[in-house]
Amino acid sequence: MDKVAHFHLPANDIGRAKKFYQEIFGWEIIDAGMEKAMVGGKVNYHLANTVATGENGIPLELGAINGAFFLRDSPEESQLIIINVPSIDEYLKKVEASGGRVVMPKSPVGDFGMYAEIADTESNVVGLYQDL
Repeated sequence: MDKVAHFHLPANDIGRAKKFYQEIFGWEIIDAGMEKAMVGGKVNYHLANTVATGENGIPLELGAINGAFFLRDSPEESQLIIINVPSIDEYLKKVEASGGRVVMPKSPVGDFGMYAEIADTESNVVGLYQDL
C-alpha cells in the first residue's frame, strides 16, 4: 500500500499563511532557501513541519507527514497530497490505463527523488514522489 508522504498548500501571501498555521496549529514553517523549488517548479517554497523530524527531515512520529507552502501560480491552484511510490514510470502507466492522466511529467527533485503530477478519474490532482 502506498502512503501519503507530503502535502503542498498554495498561498497568495506566504507570510500571512505562515503566521496563520504557526499560531493556530503550532507548525514550524521554514524557508527552504529556494527561490524556485525543485518539486514542481514552485516559487517561494517553505517547508511546513507539523511534527518533529530527524536529521534526515523525516517525521519521527509513525504515520505523520510534513509538507510545504508555495506561492500560488494561478487562482485555481489548490492543495495537493503527494504519494510515495516505488516507480513513477510504472505508476504513470497505471494511471493512464485506469482512466487518469499525467498533468506534469516526471522530473528530478535534486539528486534524491523524482516527482510527477497526475489527475485521477474525478479530475483531482495528486503528486507522485519516488525516492532515488
